[in-house]
Amino acid sequence: MPVIIAAKTDYTGSVTPSDLNVETNVVDISAQSEDYIVEGYLDISALQSGDTLEVREYIAVDGVNLRCFLTVTYSGAQDNPIIRFHAKVLYKTCLYRVTIKQTSGSVRTFPYAFILEVMGITT
Repeated sequence: MPVIIAAKTDYTGSVTPSDLNVETNVVDISAQSEDYIVEGYLDISALQSGDTLEVREYIAVDGVNLRCFLTVTYSGAQDNPIIRFHAKVLYKTCLYRVTIKQTSGSVRTFPYAFILEVMGITT
């Protein structure tokens, strides 16, 4: 049975933390009708000297308890400011979330683009 992309949802925009040290959702994906793929980008080119940003990626394998999969901290202006979140194939009940928390400097705005692709089967 070939697997197809049965549905696609785009998550695009910009995210600005409300204040320093506040974890803010970039994308928050709930359970889907079938297994799914999620991937995307975050542009942190707004960071300047004195700014520090934590980026976290979470997955709830059990469909309830989000667990941190990855935490990366960026400080100051970045030579390569695009963060790539590689494709993850997740079981339909899994949850997925990406957050940011700016811990120093001036609060900045960060553009993002994620794609959710729900799989289907052809017969």
